[in-house]
Amino acid sequence: MAVFTVVITALMCWIAQGIIGYRLTALVLLLAVSLLAMVLRMGPVMTGATLSALIWNFFFIPPLFTFHIGGTEDALMFLLYFMVATVNAVLSIRIREAERRARDKEEKEKAIALYNTVLSSLSHELRTPIAAIVGATDAMRNDRSVLTEEQRSDLLATLEEAGARLDRQVGNLLHMGRLESGMLEPKADWCDVNELIGRVLAGLEHADTHRMVFSPDGDLPLFKLDGGLLEHVVHNLVHNGSTHTPPGTTITVDVRSDRGDCVLRVSDDGPGMSATDRALAFEKFHRAPGARAGGTGLGLSIVKGFTEAMGGTVAMEALAPQGLRFTVRVPALTTHLGRLNHE
Repeated sequence: MAVFTVVITALMCWIAQGIIGYRLTALVLLLAVSLLAMVLRMGPVMTGATLSALIWNFFFIPPLFTFHIGGTEDALMFLLYFMVATVNAVLSIRIREAERRARDKEEKEKAIALYNTVLSSLSHELRTPIAAIVGATDAMRNDRSVLTEEQRSDLLATLEEAGARLDRQVGNLLHMGRLESGMLEPKADWCDVNELIGRVLAGLEHADTHRMVFSPDGDLPLFKLDGGLLEHVVHNLVHNGSTHTPPGTTITVDVRSDRGDCVLRVSDDGPGMSATDRALAFEKFHRAPGARAGGTGLGLSIVKGFTEAMGGTVAMEALAPQGLRFTVRVPALTTHLGRLNHE
């Protein structure tokens, strides 16, 4: 690449030498060497610098077609050209290396910060349900004879809630690992989104503390998409809304078909988020200041990753006077049930 670039540049200068002259040719060749120094290693750049100096001497400095330089001024100019080309190449490469080291250091610091964030989050989010499971199990084992039926039911409910929380956190970590590894491949199939949303809402943990509003659309077509990924998207959005809004908040889910796309919206009338937090909401492990305990900050980043894996987009907007709305748009084929049965 270095030799080719210098030769082509010299050939163009040779064609235009009647216009630009041999002194301006030196600047053009020096520019070519500078560009090489931005992308190549030291060896090729020094080769290009040396070759450009020799070509300029042989083909452009009088007398032509010889390495002899007739004038003292031209000889000094040739020497300065070679020195400038060499110094320029060395400095450019050193600047690139310094930038690379600074970038590596910054990435290392970010990785350490992310690692500390993960440890800090998991140390609480995994320890809490595990402690609840251990405590409830010990109580049921040691006090089995004195436990009332109500106490036994409460302990079983504690075990169930802790197990679900632990399963959700581990599942989110596994999902994020699949997204980061690039191994996630959507498998499209015909899906009844009305039924999918109803199934998610029926199994939600906080359904008894919030008002869930969803009116199935009987005219909604079937969508050909990955129902498993979409179910995770719906669950994470509704769970996020029920976790980070006060009890009694209304969470509304609606879905429609828009120009062949499946458009899903999840809205709430909670306190909302600041513009700064909304800009960072889909980042991994980001949790808004003052957020209630629970979660590792992966829910919305998984929503974004799963949606983009299906070729879709997700957006968040503030509602007036308060609240948030998430809009997920996934491209998909559509058909109605009767037509699908006919096919």
